[in-house]
Amino acid sequence: MTRPSISIVAGLIRDAEGRLLTVRKQGTSAFMLPGGKRDPGEDDRTALARELAEELGCVLVESQALGVFTAPAANEPDTQVEGAIYHATITGEIAAQAEIAELLWIDPASPPAVRLAPLLETQVLPRLF
Repeated sequence: MTRPSISIVAGLIRDAEGRLLTVRKQGTSAFMLPGGKRDPGEDDRTALARELAEELGCVLVESQALGVFTAPAANEPDTQVEGAIYHATITGEIAAQAEIAELLWIDPASPPAVRLAPLLETQVLPRLF
């Protein structure tokens, strides 16, 4: 039996020290990349720009594809997530908004002892080196 699948777009946002921005949504425990599901008719860049504005209050300036990766979903049991991941350049102040409960900047080479979404931990982080 095939697992249900969720398709998302997410952004890799790094600061001047090379740390990676992760977010934790309200009512969840895993930190993940900012982003989310596409609205009907949206392409990846439009969806990513909308999600970053809604979740973080920032503006997407540029995006470059890292790839599309699949892993178990962090918050939906027995579900796969397929994530189109983009290096994202942004402008504006970053602040937790909408459903975001917490922001956490992590060192990709040495992530902290927090729960990371499987897509981030097993698929994205290993490709950043």
